[in-house]
Amino acid sequence: METHTGMRSLAPQQLRVLIVEDSPRDAKLVLANLKRAGFEVAFDVVDDVELFAQQIKETEYDIIISDHSLPGWSPLEAASILKENSKDIPFIVVTGALDDQTAVECVKQGAADYILKDRMARLPSAVLRALEEKRLRDERQRAELALQQSEKQYRLLFEDNPHPMWVCDAETLRFLAVNQAAVANYGFSREEFLGMTIKDITPAEDIPALLQKLALDHAGVDRAGDWRHRRKDGTVIRVEITSQATQFNGRRAEFVLANDVTERKQLEEQLRQSQKMEAVGQLAGGVAHDFNNLLTVINGYSELMLREVGANSPFTQQLTEIKKCGDRAADLTRQLLAFSRRQALCPENVNLNALIMGVHSMLQRLIPENIDLATIPAKQLGTVKADPGQIEQIILNLVVNARDAMPDGGKLTIETANVDLDEVYAREHLGMKPGPHVMLAVSDTGVGMDKEIQKRIFEPFFTTKEKGKGTGLGLSTVYGIVQQSGGNIWVYSEPGHGSSFKIYLPVAGDRPDAIHADNKDNRPRGGTETILLVEDEEPVRALIKRTLVARGYRVLDAGNGAQALSLSNQHKGTFKLLITDLMMPDMSGWELAERLGRSCGDMKVLFMSGYTNEDILRRGALTPEVAFLQKPFSPDAIAHKVREVLDSRKND
Repeated sequence: METHTGMRSLAPQQLRVLIVEDSPRDAKLVLANLKRAGFEVAFDVVDDVELFAQQIKETEYDIIISDHSLPGWSPLEAASILKENSKDIPFIVVTGALDDQTAVECVKQGAADYILKDRMARLPSAVLRALEEKRLRDERQRAELALQQSEKQYRLLFEDNPHPMWVCDAETLRFLAVNQAAVANYGFSREEFLGMTIKDITPAEDIPALLQKLALDHAGVDRAGDWRHRRKDGTVIRVEITSQATQFNGRRAEFVLANDVTERKQLEEQLRQSQKMEAVGQLAGGVAHDFNNLLTVINGYSELMLREVGANSPFTQQLTEIKKCGDRAADLTRQLLAFSRRQALCPENVNLNALIMGVHSMLQRLIPENIDLATIPAKQLGTVKADPGQIEQIILNLVVNARDAMPDGGKLTIETANVDLDEVYAREHLGMKPGPHVMLAVSDTGVGMDKEIQKRIFEPFFTTKEKGKGTGLGLSTVYGIVQQSGGNIWVYSEPGHGSSFKIYLPVAGDRPDAIHADNKDNRPRGGTETILLVEDEEPVRALIKRTLVARGYRVLDAGNGAQALSLSNQHKGTFKLLITDLMMPDMSGWELAERLGRSCGDMKVLFMSGYTNEDILRRGALTPEVAFLQKPFSPDAIAHKVREVLDSRKND
């Protein structure tokens, strides 16, 4: 190998050249042509493949100029060595004679050009062209790397962002780009999104306000806001929107981030309700305390005067009426104290089954003959820490409330059960704590209540009864006792379908042996079956669907019976399971199951309801063999039950 190093400067004509040539005369000819053209050349000369490979590894070259006819190897092998070493060095083939086919093959292998030895004057221009092509390749590679980095940042900031994000046209409101979180959260595919506008995910009643807000935004008003959006399955969610004006492909556009705050808003509403009840309770407790002082005087003196005047006094009747009214007022203040959780309790370990049986005869006297009273005690019921007298008061108040809701008669069910509330249920119900509880449910088949009434039923002095037939303190008293006993109360009701009040009291001490959990792994198994889900409460339907889809099931959902029948007619496959709420507007779950069963005879059915199982059985809607799941239930509970019902097919 021959090595020569010339002076190198910043001049663009400087070259570091590797000459592959076995003829010193031809190597000098190459150098002479390069120098004649103004290049300052630092060069090495090699004449065999081993030296070529070594030089390529050890030295950086601007260009390689190689003879075509070398003993034992060729420029094609040189091109192969360059590729093996990931070297992008332009090389030019110099030859005395070269046929067209060989020339084409050299170019295919990566040669930048080929020069005939009798036309060496063309070598400098060929070198310049090869160097320019190398420069362009380098620039393109840097641009590609920059683009890759930009795309990586784009994916990180937009496409892989955990919050739904999109870009929409400022004029047409059409979606121009959406990220994966938006696709997952809203249920629309990316292609569906790009064919829609922001109005398509906005409830119809909210669109006028949306358009007005957008008009104000263009005038420079704050762009953040709290909105309702509708998912593909019809579920309405609450979102906090933050948007920013931007340019997208030459259009005026809005870059939008949507933060789903549905669960937070629900908890805030529960918190506001709890705070309102707490404030009313403090007021009620203060009023009751002051009134008790007054009533002590009023009732005390009226009783003394009755003793002094005797039975024959003309004032006896008036004093007796005063005393009766005073006693009634005292009863009201005791109820206010119960609501405000300021009454004195004497808690002890209580078995609710025994307590219910103890007051059963008294309950029978409270209700008319046209009301059928049933008590369904759970076996091996856990004990609770509570004041027995106050628990009796709870039962009496709930039974009287149920009686008044059934003026034409009906069925009244008192039921107990051991339940285990998980963390998911506790998070969704403010004030609840996860763990083992005893449930006391009082259900009726009466007139029921709408959502607005349900929000106020525990407020003191709120009543839907006729004037003179209720103080509005019965349910507020129940609420206060339950809260003071460390429990919680929830109501499940629909107009025309009765009501079910469920009280959850924490178990005192260890659970009964009969309800200890097994040590085996109880995690619910999933599946791939197709399921039809029908539930008129959108948040419940969305939770069930998300739970089952996450476990591999294919879930098609509907908000009522009519939608479910239409969905079934359009579905080309078969449903392995129908999950339906029993009490829905227009068409009950039982009727829906019967109508679907005519065309889907092999389909299993799982019913759900906020009413107790025994209460529904007594209504005649179900038989004991039919699968049933009582609300509330945890995600694991629905997953276990679905798998249990589907697996029961094997034994049919």
